[in-house]
Amino acid sequence: MGKPTGFLDYKRENSYEIPPRERIQNFNEFHVPLSLEKQRIQGARCMACGVPFCQAGMMIGGMASGCPLNNLVPEWNDLVYRGSWEEAYKRLTKTNCFPEFTSRVCPALCEAACTCNLDSEPVATKANERAIIENAFAQGLVKPCPPQVRTGKKVAVVGSGPSGLAAAMQLNKRGHLVTVYERNDRIGGLLRYGIPNMKLDKKVIDRRIALMEAEGIAFVTNANIGENVKADQLLKEYDAIVLACGASNPRDIQAPGRDAKGIYFAVDFLKATTKSLLDSNFEDKKFISAKGKHVIVIGGGDTGNDCVGTSIRLGAASVTQLEMMPKLPDTRAENNPWPQWPRVCKTDYGQQEAIAVFGADPRLYTTTVSEFIKNKKGELTKAKLVKLESKRDEKTGRMMMVPIEGTEEIVKADLVLIAAGFLGAQKYVTDAFQVELNPRTNVATKPGKYATSVPKVFTAGDMHRGQSLVVWAIREGREAAKEVDEYLMGYTNL
Repeated sequence: MGKPTGFLDYKRENSYEIPPRERIQNFNEFHVPLSLEKQRIQGARCMACGVPFCQAGMMIGGMASGCPLNNLVPEWNDLVYRGSWEEAYKRLTKTNCFPEFTSRVCPALCEAACTCNLDSEPVATKANERAIIENAFAQGLVKPCPPQVRTGKKVAVVGSGPSGLAAAMQLNKRGHLVTVYERNDRIGGLLRYGIPNMKLDKKVIDRRIALMEAEGIAFVTNANIGENVKADQLLKEYDAIVLACGASNPRDIQAPGRDAKGIYFAVDFLKATTKSLLDSNFEDKKFISAKGKHVIVIGGGDTGNDCVGTSIRLGAASVTQLEMMPKLPDTRAENNPWPQWPRVCKTDYGQQEAIAVFGADPRLYTTTVSEFIKNKKGELTKAKLVKLESKRDEKTGRMMMVPIEGTEEIVKADLVLIAAGFLGAQKYVTDAFQVELNPRTNVATKPGKYATSVPKVFTAGDMHRGQSLVVWAIREGREAAKEVDEYLMGYTNL
C-alpha cells in the first residue's frame, strides 16, 4: 500500500485546470498535470483497502462500481508512491490497452468507489493513471512489440473506436493478422469525432495508431461496410470478423417544426467541428457555425456538455441546455450509499465555461422543446419550451415525463443540437452481415458472449451492449478478442 497514513497526511490534489475564460480561446486540452514528485504524494493516499472496490467493476444498484477493466489500482498507486514508474506502467497495461484515453475521458468509476470517499476525498487515481502512461511515453517505455510468431489466421475488425482498437490490439498480440476497417477518413471512431479535441487531443490517438501499425495491424479508412466494401468479401477473405461499429442511431426529437434549418444531431455537429479543426484549423469553413447564435442543446449527458463547450468556443451568443429529468441532489441521498455510483449533480467543464461567460448555469431541468419555430425561409428562429412532470402511465404502469399545461415559453433559437443519446446498431451494417438483433436493436449474443448468430462473426462495444463508456468499450473489445482467439485456436491465453 502507498503510505499507511497517506490518506490522513496528504490532501487530494488534482491537475491544474486552465481557467474557463482562457481555455475557451482554443480547442487545446486544458488540464496541466502535476509534477511527478507531487503525483507521487497522491499515490501515497491509496490505502490498499481490504476490499478495494476501485478495481471491482461490479454492478451495484444497477450501475457499475469500480473499474470495468479491473485495473490493479492499489498496486500501481503504490508503485507511483514509490517512484517505480516503469513497474507502474507494466502493471497498468496488464488490464488497460489505452490508459492515455481513459485517463482523459473516463468519468473515473474507480474514484467514485474509493473507500476514502466515505468521509474524505478519493485518491486521485485518474490523474495517477495519466501520469503513469505519459511518463512511459516520455521515457521511451512504450515501444512497438510485434508478435514473434504469426498464427496465419486473418481477422477483420469493423470499426476503429475504443472497442475495435482494443480487440485489434489483443488479437494482434496473439499473432493473428488483423485489419481494421473504418468508414471515416481517420482512425478513431468515437474517440476521433465524438469527443472534442479539448477533452482528447487527437495527437494522442495518432501516437497510439502509429504504434499499432508498427506492431503489424493494418488500417483501412473510407471503408464503409455494406456500401463500398461488401460483407461477403470480408466473410470470404477472413477467418473471423469483429463488428465494433458503435451505437450510431441518434435519438430524435419529434416536435412541430423539426424540419427547420438549423437543427442538427450533436454527433454531426461535433464531427464537423473536429474534422474542420484537423483539416484546416477551421479555415475551410466546413463546420456548423455557432458564432453569434442562440444555441439550445437538448440533452444533459456528456455529449450535451461537449456541445455546450464547443458552442462557446465557436462564439455562441448564448447557450441553453435542456434536461428532461429533475436536478440530481448535490450530495448522496440516503438510498444511494457508497460504494454505489454517486447519483449527484455534476457541473462539468462546459457548464463551468457557460457560467464564466454568461453568468449562469446553462441547464434547465424538467424541460424540453414542444415546438420549433421557423421563418418563411424555413430557418429556425425560436423554440417553444415546456416544463415536464413525472406521472405514471395508466397503460404500462411506468413513470413518464409529461408536459405541464400552461408552462410554455418561447425563447430565441438559431441553432439546436440534439444530444438525446443513441439507440442501437445501424441497420445497413447489421443487414449486410444478417446478424440477429435483440429488442434494443443491439447485435444479439448469448449472455456474456460475443459470438453473433452468424458463424465466425463476433461483436463488441456499444453495438453489443448499447451506448456506454469508453472504459466499457475497451473491456468489451478485450473480452471479444479472447472469444475470437478461442474460436480460431481452440484455446486462448489472452
